[in-house]
Amino acid sequence: MVDTPTADNRGEPDISHINPAAEKTWFGHPRQLARLFTTEMWERFGYYGMRALLTLYLTQHFLFGDRAATGLYGGYTALVYLTPLVGGYLADQYLGSKRAVKFGAILMALGYFTLAFGGQPAKPYATIDGQRYDVAVAQVNGVETRYVIDGTQKLAIKGNDDGSVALLGADGQPQRTIAKGGFASDGERSTFYTTLMLIALCMISVGNGFFKPNISTMVGELYAQGDRRRDSGFTIFYMGINLGSLLSQFLCPLLAVGIPGVWAGLGWWAGFGLAALGMLLSWILIQFDGGRLTGYGEQPAGQPANRTLGIYAAALIGIPLFYLLFVNLMNSAESTAGAGSIVAYVLALPLMGKLLFGTFIIAVPGILIWSFVSGSRTEFQMMLAAMVLITFNVVFWTLFEQAGSSLTLFADRNTDLHIFGYPISAGQTQTFNALFIVLFAPVMAAMWTKLAAAGREPSIPVKFGIALMGVGAGFLFLVFGSRFVGPDFKVGIWWLAGLYLIHSLAELCISPVGLSMITKLSIARIVGLMMGVWFLSISVAQYFAGMIAQVASVETVGGQVTNLKVSLDTYNGVFTLIAEWAIGLGIVLLLLSWPLKKWMHGVK
Repeated sequence: MVDTPTADNRGEPDISHINPAAEKTWFGHPRQLARLFTTEMWERFGYYGMRALLTLYLTQHFLFGDRAATGLYGGYTALVYLTPLVGGYLADQYLGSKRAVKFGAILMALGYFTLAFGGQPAKPYATIDGQRYDVAVAQVNGVETRYVIDGTQKLAIKGNDDGSVALLGADGQPQRTIAKGGFASDGERSTFYTTLMLIALCMISVGNGFFKPNISTMVGELYAQGDRRRDSGFTIFYMGINLGSLLSQFLCPLLAVGIPGVWAGLGWWAGFGLAALGMLLSWILIQFDGGRLTGYGEQPAGQPANRTLGIYAAALIGIPLFYLLFVNLMNSAESTAGAGSIVAYVLALPLMGKLLFGTFIIAVPGILIWSFVSGSRTEFQMMLAAMVLITFNVVFWTLFEQAGSSLTLFADRNTDLHIFGYPISAGQTQTFNALFIVLFAPVMAAMWTKLAAAGREPSIPVKFGIALMGVGAGFLFLVFGSRFVGPDFKVGIWWLAGLYLIHSLAELCISPVGLSMITKLSIARIVGLMMGVWFLSISVAQYFAGMIAQVASVETVGGQVTNLKVSLDTYNGVFTLIAEWAIGLGIVLLLLSWPLKKWMHGVK
């Protein structure tokens, strides 16, 4: 708001306190929104570009098995959603949002650049009945084939439907059959480059904690209390997220692995390097803002400047701590495989899983007990409704976030990656979600507005229930498409695109209302804590998503499956099971919507 000019002793207008730049707008919004929009777009370009490659990188370059790779991916994304709790607090109390964003951007850019240094690919080998054999890779009619080197013989590896493995001679006939469980494959990896990769993930996790919550805080500071442009401003800002995601998930895989059968790409380093350049652009935009962001996201008054470096140094301690968590996660990849009960499964979880799971199951009932004792009956009921929705939120994101793990591997192994005859790579299939969000977000927003005007907009619990049923329906759609595979056991890409369309519509039912719902239902004096629980629920969901993807693990040699039929059957079995659970829990939530709506006491 611009104050009314007054006159000084010379009789001239006093405009010294007016910032002329503040009068300029960008699509009717403060012009600083353009700078923050672009900064967030390039940050998300880096993040989603790296995310599109990570699971494939772990399985194809480092030759981790599916269980180790998807578990590591789930642990990483869990930390990405957990660290903003600390980063947001440090910015609020000590750093200010702008300094936090700059620090986070630098750390993430360094992390992406570090990922680009992966060294030579791991060397595949197989262990057969306790004896190790080298594995060679050769192209046969344009298809990569893995061979066990047994003396002077090269025996092609073929997985059988019953789980056994056949070693085929030059005539294509089995020379040896290994019973189920007698064949195991792995890769001989460089300890140095594996350590470097884990350190890179740690740097990105810590950096994201400083960047993600605080760039949004700066957008909020552009608008005065009661400014009706705030919601539309955030809508424009979030379009930057999806635009960055859409571009990077197409371009980063293109550089990393190229186009199958057309161009081999430049290598993993190029894909991660492009993500790093995007992140670096984000830092440049916020660091060299030309004074456009002066007065926004500044350090809280009264905080000594020399404390900043101490906070940065303390934050860097998180890197070795996270590294230890990742090592424990990798070493525990197989520990849950034989757990026979829920209790045994939880006890077998690695340290990260125990911390996340334990914190969540203590926090939810603990806060409810406090609300019952300290709050009014109405406040307790509103908190109870919030906790129920938070719990169902874990289920939704656990299943939705298969996109970066099991669904990416499904695309790589059991999907015909041709669109109108033009090939794409497995990592590029993740662009479907961003594309559908960009296309349908305005449509869904207009639909909710029209229904609200008519008094027919679904309640928040109903939207959550629809979202859960939608994510289940998406998996069933893909499983149905698997009925039409040919002898190559590959599903047409449009079935996978259909899954992403249904999942994107489901996401639009739950994602835009989550944070708003928490702020409205929470008891005022613990709303910050409840926001923390909300982000904790998403972090837990990311970790559980990795666990679900581990259940869909299939036997691979040198990053390639040994039997595509077994692979397809495994994915279909897991996708069907989680779809049934999602639809069932969605129906349960719809049945609960009436009491939940009553407990929400008019919150919409």
